[in-house]
Amino acid sequence: MIVEIRGVGFVNKGAELMLHAVLQKVKSKYPDVKFVMAPSLNVSPYEKRASLGLLQKVTYEKAGLDIGDFFVSLIPKKRRKMYGLVRSKDVDIVLDASGFAHGDQWGVKNTNKLLKLTEKWKKNNSKIILLPQAFGPFKNEEIKNSMRGLVENCDLIFAREEISYEYLTSIVNEKKKIYNSPDFTNLVKASKIVDFDFENNDFCIIPNYKMVSKSWIENEDNKYLSLIEESIKYLRLKGKKPFILVHEGKKDFDLANEISKRVEGINIFKEEDPLKVKGILNQSSGVIGSRFHSLVSALSQATPALGTSWSHKYQMLFKDYDFEDGILNLDSSSEDIHKKIDILINEDSKNKLISKLEERSSYLKEESEKMWEKVFEIFESKGKN
Repeated sequence: MIVEIRGVGFVNKGAELMLHAVLQKVKSKYPDVKFVMAPSLNVSPYEKRASLGLLQKVTYEKAGLDIGDFFVSLIPKKRRKMYGLVRSKDVDIVLDASGFAHGDQWGVKNTNKLLKLTEKWKKNNSKIILLPQAFGPFKNEEIKNSMRGLVENCDLIFAREEISYEYLTSIVNEKKKIYNSPDFTNLVKASKIVDFDFENNDFCIIPNYKMVSKSWIENEDNKYLSLIEESIKYLRLKGKKPFILVHEGKKDFDLANEISKRVEGINIFKEEDPLKVKGILNQSSGVIGSRFHSLVSALSQATPALGTSWSHKYQMLFKDYDFEDGILNLDSSSEDIHKKIDILINEDSKNKLISKLEERSSYLKEESEKMWEKVFEIFESKGKN
């Protein structure tokens, strides 16, 4: 069986963590499954794909149409196998692990593209599954219509929180194939960290350039920077040793340097291995995160965390962990920021929070296991065809 993984990559550590989550879980159940991934010069270069044993999807997607199959079909089957080349028509199951790609904020382009691709995949008799991700809102009529068609073509769809579920089910009549399931990276096993100086770097700050982009949120750019600056200064005042961990690419790194200037210097780390990133978050005393999957990694391992937000997915994540006060609003006063940080660093409140996170994490991991059971039912049905 050949499984294509989409919506992941190697620049954003959250997207790469989702890739590892898929590989870990499916391989544990079906060790003989072959995985394939489409190329991208920047997001998923050959060396990265090859290092994980992924076959090469020879594809050229233009306006939602994959025209790579024609050229690959000119290569004899034995040669394709020798070089690990895969056509769209060879794929049995498509797993789309996009974290957030469909809704008014993204416009109609993403949804139209995937809709056209699913039409081709259905003709190839491929099964199509959208793994847990955020959806909506859907106010634009063109996006609504495209999303309805996309839902019709998919075999199984998971919204990763109740607001996304409601956004999606409000525009479609078919609900039997749509489920609410938490982000599935909560099951990924982190690497044990042995070469990181936690003594001098004990509290992790993870920035996100989207928080200073007016195209995403209607706030002045410096509100986010002021919030992070105030947080770092207060953490230092309370005896903590904050550091910055870059979770994505150059824009996040540039933002980290800007934060460093404002606080007269701070250690900045960039770890390429997402499993080690999760390991660092596990062994940190606390986290202030602006990247969604950094917060999933922290909360799912019962590491006390606060988060900023540019989308409903953040509020719903903290609701899942029964810690809705964990959101840091950009308009928060210094006093509000201090109170929330105190929850993470004062012994009594920290221990109570850890106990609650452990309990919620256990429940949410069980929900992720149930999600995979539904996915594997599709695998089984495909294997019988």
